[in-house]
Amino acid sequence: MDKKSWRERLYIIVFFSDTPAGRHFDIALLVAIFASLVVVMFDSLQSYDHYSGLFQAIEWGLTALFAAEYLLRISIHPQPSRYVFSFYGAIDLLAVLPAFLALLFPPAQYLLIIRIVRMLRVFRVLKLLPYLSQANFLLVALRGSRQKIIVFLFSVSTLVIIFGTLLYVIEGPEHGFSSIPASIYWAVVTLTTVGYGDMTPKTPLGQGLATLVMITGYSVIAVPTGIFTAELASAMQPERLQQSCPNCRKGYHEPDATYCSRCGSALFPHRPEPIPEASEEKQHG
Repeated sequence: MDKKSWRERLYIIVFFSDTPAGRHFDIALLVAIFASLVVVMFDSLQSYDHYSGLFQAIEWGLTALFAAEYLLRISIHPQPSRYVFSFYGAIDLLAVLPAFLALLFPPAQYLLIIRIVRMLRVFRVLKLLPYLSQANFLLVALRGSRQKIIVFLFSVSTLVIIFGTLLYVIEGPEHGFSSIPASIYWAVVTLTTVGYGDMTPKTPLGQGLATLVMITGYSVIAVPTGIFTAELASAMQPERLQQSCPNCRKGYHEPDATYCSRCGSALFPHRPEPIPEASEEKQHG
């Protein structure tokens, strides 16, 4: 068998899971990714420092395996640039780069945890793509609520700057609020109802302002949730019928509607049914 046919067979095995060989390849890849994640996590534990040499050897071995896999995907893909600039192509590259960055900046090796994103292939292997396609609803809702959320974040940013500055003026460095940025940090922590407790107002006026910030946080925190929920509900609705009601002029209706949900008028004109012709017996009878 010639080289081209071998390349086509490798392409089917590596990029698809419809064949037994392709399914086994994807399962082996998922096992290697999971093993890499486990090694990175254990390598960060100080109690396992005496195994650091073994962990690094395993990490470099798996990195070499993933690098070879990445180069293999580029070499057998009919359009290599299309794979390189695709979502999975970028993730496959990012799964290899941190190991080489660690040569210059050792803590970068823990960025190998990004390999967990490669576990998304489990949806393809286990035939769960219909579940993954439901994520489109979330993306549509995020795009639809983008402008509202930007306005909300700008408003909240304005609030925390005002609250932080006021508390800096009230409390001052003698009570732990050493600067306006530090006070803004306190306002963010308090407004989001996190409350670390590392900075607390000591004066009655500062405590009153803190109470106001906390109450404001409870009233503000529900706003982005409501915005996103409304957009998500709108995105999950089926395609609506664009038919203007002849009576009240309502423009949108349910997909299978024949009457207006507002005034009850018929959306489509009724055509009179043709009267069946009488039979010859009745005509001559």
